[in-house]
Amino acid sequence: MRRLREPELPALARLLDGFPRAEVVVVGDFVADEYVYGETDRVSREAPVLIVRWESSELKPGGAGNAAQNLAALGVKVRAVGAVGDDRLGDALLRELAEAGVDVSDIVQVRGRPTEAKTRILAGGRSTRRQQMIRLDRASPDPLPAVVERRIVKALDRLGRRAHAVLASDYGSGTVGAPAIETLRRLDRGGVPVCVDSRYRLRAFGGLTMVKPNEVELEAASGISLAAPGGLERAARALQRRVACEVLLVTRGRNGMSVFRRGAAPVHVPAHGSQEAVDVTGAGDTVAATFCAGLAAGGDPVAAARLANVAGALVVQKPGTATVTRGELEAELLRP
Repeated sequence: MRRLREPELPALARLLDGFPRAEVVVVGDFVADEYVYGETDRVSREAPVLIVRWESSELKPGGAGNAAQNLAALGVKVRAVGAVGDDRLGDALLRELAEAGVDVSDIVQVRGRPTEAKTRILAGGRSTRRQQMIRLDRASPDPLPAVVERRIVKALDRLGRRAHAVLASDYGSGTVGAPAIETLRRLDRGGVPVCVDSRYRLRAFGGLTMVKPNEVELEAASGISLAAPGGLERAARALQRRVACEVLLVTRGRNGMSVFRRGAAPVHVPAHGSQEAVDVTGAGDTVAATFCAGLAAGGDPVAAARLANVAGALVVQKPGTATVTRGELEAELLRP
């Protein structure tokens, strides 16, 4: 069992030089993360609820959109494949991604289908920090139309064959269905590394390069308790055999992350830094994106995980859905 140490960080900065030459395709569920900010100082007469006076609002790409935006912030060339609604939120989401440097020409806008969205209302008293009061989720209960699914698969195949890596970001909305997964397997067999971040269907993504569960997801997918003696490695190896992936990257919060490779001892990467997390929203997207960028730039899985560990530590210091830039990551790697 090998544990990495902080002095190895400066050597990882050389990997960043390859980011501008790397091209990554992101396929998955593109979500609009909407934030509404307001002030509250009284209770409604209509019901026992607080009245929030609107102050401002903003929209950020979530889900696969957050992963794509993180890759773009790292300087990687990003092509996005997926679907959004032909509505106000869909237009705004595509605009945000395009302005961040993501190629959105292969994201289909589906007429009559709402863009999946998570609207968070944050409020507080005068001169106090705004805190989340409630979250409103919107999503279509219907599967993607067959014609849209075929367009997604065709674009994934076309773009993936010339990419340096592919990242599948699956939030359970159905964008990455069976035909898309089979296409991912063909790309992987053709030599393109395919990384998977799936919240609910880890076991569906068999035969690919990397699968990234957190501890809760690992326990659920493997059926093995991590609290038992040797539970982490037994669960990881069981899931790794089940999905036949080359690398299982387990994110472990304050305990860092662990890299399990076929035929090699696990590598445990301790959490970077000593600061407490401000907000963990979207941190998994940052980790998956940075790991995928590391592979696309020619790094090995342990180096890619090490980069992702530092990026994850930086992004949880930022509120809401956020990204880490290549400059921020480089500065942290080279910090005395």
